[in-house]
Amino acid sequence: MQLENKVIIVTGSSRGIGKEVAILLAENGAKLVVNHSNSATEAQATADTITKNGGEAIVIKADVSKRQEVTELFEQAIAHFGKVDVLVNNAGVMTSKPLKDYTEEEYDNIFNVNVRGIFNTLQEADRSLADNGNIINFSSSTAKLMFPTYSIYSASKAAVEQMTRVFSKEIGRGISVNAIAPGATETELFLEGKSQEVIDKLSAMNAFNRLAKPIDIARVVLFLASDDSKWISGQVIGANGALV
Repeated sequence: MQLENKVIIVTGSSRGIGKEVAILLAENGAKLVVNHSNSATEAQATADTITKNGGEAIVIKADVSKRQEVTELFEQAIAHFGKVDVLVNNAGVMTSKPLKDYTEEEYDNIFNVNVRGIFNTLQEADRSLADNGNIINFSSSTAKLMFPTYSIYSASKAAVEQMTRVFSKEIGRGISVNAIAPGATETELFLEGKSQEVIDKLSAMNAFNRLAKPIDIARVVLFLASDDSKWISGQVIGANGALV
């Protein structure tokens, strides 16, 4: 129970990697704030799984791209649990297409959620996160790869990585700030629309010849959320099976 008595917000934890992260953190003693922007039923299912396993969880709706909603997310969490110790910035969106084909609206959506969303939560964490806390931002291994059709998504994650590095030296108060950069991961969202040929090709690009499972990523987040990782800060951890 290495996270016992820690209160953790996991943004975008209604499904996929975020859901797996929230459940695993709760299994290790954390009290969870399950956040979503428009997936109330799925978010409640995540919270129900946690409570059925003997944990504590509440659901709070907030769009991380909107500053006031982020403030309310933290305020509601603190009103319920008394504090927030750990922030896991998992919420994100992904669109892939050639750069020439993006609309301004698609570009804005990716940067509003992936970059402005983390900007908003980091600003609020600077004000509201408990001393000696932990922040884990989600990047992507695509930030180091030249995958065609991922230019805008990769650019947004590169911005996340640089904010992580600099903010880790600004926030102080014993708070560590790191990012995790997963590779291709077997989620419903990721697999949607991909042929078996594409999945096999992506699987063959890492050292284990398979896609990551959400639990593979969640276990790294568990370590970064615990006090065991305290001397690690300002780093981007590649959780990608030697993909890059």
